[in-house]
Amino acid sequence: MQDYEETVSFLGSWGPFQRKVFFVLCATCVPAGSNLLSVIFLLATPPHHCHIPVQSNLSQEWIQASIPVQLGRSSCSRFELDQVKNLSAMGARPGPNWIQNQSVLLGSSPEVLISTLKQEACEDGWTYSTEYFQSTVVTEFDLVCSEQWKQPLTSFVYFLGGLCGCFISGQLSDRFGRKPVLFGSVAVLTVFSSALAFAPSWSVFTLLFFLLGLGQITCYIASFVLGSEILVGSTRILFCSLCLNFVYVVSMMLLPATAYVVRSWRHLSLMMATPGLACIPLWWMIPESPRWLVSRGRWQEADLVLRSAALENRVEAPQVIFPTSLNFLDLLKTANIRRITIKMWTQLLLWISNSISYFGLSFNMSTIYGNPFLNYILLTAVELPGYFASWLATRNFPRRLSFISFALLGSLALLFMQFTIDTITMALVLLGKFGVLAGVGVLYVYSGELSPTVIRNTAMSSCAMFSRMGSSVSPYLLEMAVFYPLLPWIIVGALSFLSVLLCIFLPETFRQPLPDTIQQVSLTQR
Repeated sequence: MQDYEETVSFLGSWGPFQRKVFFVLCATCVPAGSNLLSVIFLLATPPHHCHIPVQSNLSQEWIQASIPVQLGRSSCSRFELDQVKNLSAMGARPGPNWIQNQSVLLGSSPEVLISTLKQEACEDGWTYSTEYFQSTVVTEFDLVCSEQWKQPLTSFVYFLGGLCGCFISGQLSDRFGRKPVLFGSVAVLTVFSSALAFAPSWSVFTLLFFLLGLGQITCYIASFVLGSEILVGSTRILFCSLCLNFVYVVSMMLLPATAYVVRSWRHLSLMMATPGLACIPLWWMIPESPRWLVSRGRWQEADLVLRSAALENRVEAPQVIFPTSLNFLDLLKTANIRRITIKMWTQLLLWISNSISYFGLSFNMSTIYGNPFLNYILLTAVELPGYFASWLATRNFPRRLSFISFALLGSLALLFMQFTIDTITMALVLLGKFGVLAGVGVLYVYSGELSPTVIRNTAMSSCAMFSRMGSSVSPYLLEMAVFYPLLPWIIVGALSFLSVLLCIFLPETFRQPLPDTIQQVSLTQR
């Protein structure tokens, strides 16, 4: 396997076989992309205030006055309804201070300074704005006020599912194959997206959301690894750093567009299952990774894949040499691989910081003024030039230099936000997302090149697993705005800067052959 890429060079890099694998694998990541930001729309919190029952027989004037006004209308309290009903029945009118700058009401009816009335919790539930959402998980299960803690917890559980999925799928993929794990994760996304639509309670929804998270990042990682092992040369770089990510971003943009049309969270959940169903026929178009087959000693199957590819490309297939295989524990078994693995796991902090930065940007967009659907589409669309820039960088420049440049750009843009006005803020957010995202694009390619074929999916999944640790805490970043409105953005920028420092400790892999064995990794990175 030491000369694997040289051995399969007879196939070329862009024949009919490679084109089929290239485009079909890009299509398999659509279910993963269309689910990634589901937490933002399924768990959206529209403006809300205490519900005033119709049977209270209050005038519109008293209904409006029943909600306390501080900096805005209170979301979690109202003036005692019984007292308000009594005052209304007596013919009293709310005094001039119930709305700021309201003129004094004239007439014979007595006026009441309602700011002196006692307040109570929202005993009759809440009334939610339907300007952007007909219903969300938050509005249906009333995850506001005293129950507000359940909202970030649900997002945390979703990303925790991704963490567990990475841990399990990496070992399954290195033992049973890339293809079963890829389509198994697509099946998980399809089944549990559909099941979400019928969740009868918040607890059931959270459990199903955890199971949905199991498949989300697993689907992307499996597509990435399978493509990086089947494709070679410049085609592999084009697939890993640009085209797969472009399709991923476009599928992410489908979600806010769909959510704009489908305003009910249950209907949106059903729509999220559609891409997975469309991927079922692709099973028969994608082969197993011949690199992985040889690493498992499955000569005949590897030969069959290569001979089939040769027939498609009209060339003759050679024999393939394979090494012994390893498992997750082999990441720390020998001195050489321990040294390499520790360097790779230096990336774990780097992956964590980048993940917090990436998802923190998405969750904090709710603090930016404007239409939420347009904001999220802009924040997602900026990923397209980001991935294009990462492809150019991975094609032409060293990995460390590329990553450090992009991460530093994102960090500085986010840190400078506190010195700008609202008009420039959105531009800096988009610039920060561009830098962070382009860095993530380089990081995926970089990590794949650091690990050998025999444990590549396990190594990549371990990195993605720690990445999900970062994404799990990102929903709580928004809570930091209580202390200082721009604190979430400062944290994101600082973490992006931390990743710049961590990258210095990693070896360079630019223009090195993709390693297949532990020995190759040791020689290359020495």
